Amino acid sequence: MSFVVPGPAGVAIRDRLRVSESDAAVLAEVGMFLGSLAAADLAERSRQGLVHDAAGWAVRKRELTGRSSARWAGSITKATHDQWALARRGQAAHLTWLRRQIASIEARLARPLGARADKWAGLARGYASRGEWHAKSRRLHTLKDRLAVVEADRAAGRVHVVRGGKRLANARHHLEAAGLSEQAWRERWRAERMFLTADGESGKRFGNETIRVTDTGQVSVKLPAPLAHLANAAHGRYVLDATVAFRHRGAEWRDRVTANRAVAYRIHHDVARGRWYVTASWQRAAAPVLPLEAALARGVVGVDMNDDHLAAWQLDVHGNPVGEPQRFFYDLTGSTEHRDAQIRHALTRLLHHTRRCGAGAIAIEDLAFTDGTSREKHGRNKRFRRLISRFPTAKLRARLVSMAAEQNIAVVAVDPAYTSRWGAQHWQKPLTTPRRKTSRHDAASIAVGRRALGHPIRRRTAPPHPDQSDRGGHRTAQARPEIRRREETRPHIPGPRTRCAPPGSGAKAGDQGAQHRSGHPAEQQPWRQDALPLSR
Repeated sequence: MSFVVPGPAGVAIRDRLRVSESDAAVLAEVGMFLGSLAAADLAERSRQGLVHDAAGWAVRKRELTGRSSARWAGSITKATHDQWALARRGQAAHLTWLRRQIASIEARLARPLGARADKWAGLARGYASRGEWHAKSRRLHTLKDRLAVVEADRAAGRVHVVRGGKRLANARHHLEAAGLSEQAWRERWRAERMFLTADGESGKRFGNETIRVTDTGQVSVKLPAPLAHLANAAHGRYVLDATVAFRHRGAEWRDRVTANRAVAYRIHHDVARGRWYVTASWQRAAAPVLPLEAALARGVVGVDMNDDHLAAWQLDVHGNPVGEPQRFFYDLTGSTEHRDAQIRHALTRLLHHTRRCGAGAIAIEDLAFTDGTSREKHGRNKRFRRLISRFPTAKLRARLVSMAAEQNIAVVAVDPAYTSRWGAQHWQKPLTTPRRKTSRHDAASIAVGRRALGHPIRRRTAPPHPDQSDRGGHRTAQARPEIRRREETRPHIPGPRTRCAPPGSGAKAGDQGAQHRSGHPAEQQPWRQDALPLSR
């Protein structure tokens, strides 16, 4: 079922803070102090588990207020609750994954060695060898022990969170493999554990009293009580020498701060680049979801997502491919920043192509690879499992939705079932010419676009000529599923209908059911006069 993906509900923009050495020292000291308070509050919240309530929240906030300020205490406790809730969701997802893996291994262990899968009977395939069976039985016990531990933590409300990141914490024991020295690791660890985040407040000056950014770009920070001696302005504030000028959506941000509407800010330090950044974010009114018919009124650009490129093809409202296929390449190797930039550039080119085509929507597959990257699902195909695990499905889809919303382009998600197979079967060869080599991915993009438009993926045979019995009516017979790449005219079937042979000379002369019609035509059956009634 195709549907229009809802637009984003929030906005985040970022700009660089070209701070001086004194500003950097103050920000680092404030961030590390507030980070220690955030770590202690998160530990306290984790100890409370499921018995936490509003009264406990008030007690924690009251204790933090005396050590910092009321607004910093509110930001810290809110961040703690968000982190705890995120950890709980991750814990629930891990439980689901463990139970699915255990069920899959148990089903395969119960089958004989080398047994084939029977999807109609719901039977999994057996393991290939005795050694693999033995290794999987040991893994089954390991997963069951792990499941018992996670279930106990879930029942007690315990979560395991590492402020600064689990990956960076583990890198401390493998500095050589991570390419870091001990000093570089410590600097990065301190930067990741700093806390310089303040929620916005509508009605307050410039939308935020804790981290204030004026409409001219001046940045000031409300210092915690123990660090009030670092203030260089009134009311315990520290004004930075650096200013910000948000280039992206700067007018929208300026309208909000001028009207004193809430804007949240986060200041963070990128140790690898030696730069400071400030991120502004706010909520936006949810735009009404465009009806599917209106989104597809000007055609669609079908997109097939792959591990190294996006294959796109424009389709008109009737489902016919228009123009030439397009490919937008990206490279998923390297650092996270590099991959993110590659995806962003590919999506930018895709959106520009859609605007040039005049289409109002982009059709993509509603993929979800998060639950299917294990060996139990994909067997020994290690390359395919690695491909799926690194495929940025969620990130690519989220970025496409947010970027398309700014261009007034709708994103339509479709069922991904058999798009590549049927696209190659019915569209790859007919669209291949001596000057254009249509790939399987190009054909899949047509399948995605046709499914979004509500048309069947399979190609249809040509309608009959007007001089035939149905007079060119609505006859749109599809090619048979077993006949691949058939687009030529239908064969002449012997009989009076085609007048190419006398009646009865063909094997199917009296059977027009092969043309996928609803019933046999009347002229194929002997005509008889109705009997006259014998009595009045």
